[in-house]
Amino acid sequence: MYQQMIFVNLATNDLDASKKFFTELGYEINPQFSDETAASVVISDTIVAMLLTRQKYAEFTKKEIVDSTKSSEVLIALSAESREKVDELVDKAIAAGGSASGETQDHGFMYGRAFDDLDGHTWEVAWMDPAAIEG
Repeated sequence: MYQQMIFVNLATNDLDASKKFFTELGYEINPQFSDETAASVVISDTIVAMLLTRQKYAEFTKKEIVDSTKSSEVLIALSAESREKVDELVDKAIAAGGSASGETQDHGFMYGRAFDDLDGHTWEVAWMDPAAIEG
């Protein structure tokens, strides 16, 4: 059965530093789709973050590339299997050089935290109680 995938393309100022950052979070770089201008970060079987040098990113758009440390272009949200996994990923990101973003959101049935990566892209990580989803 076909599973639709999502490829999130993100401009980076330092490709090597960004690759190191995401591998420290536990993700793998797919060398088949990586080179000196791009890195394919496998988040899951259906989610890939494509880290692109600013020059490479510019090949895909005629729009101005934002400085994501000053402007928000996108909020990337990832699910987590537990509250502990939320904390684990965000804590790894901060230890790897990222920064905490916003306040912890704890609504009982839903828990989330966020971090900014080395280029200022915001990644939200959230857990939702499966019982709350079922109704």
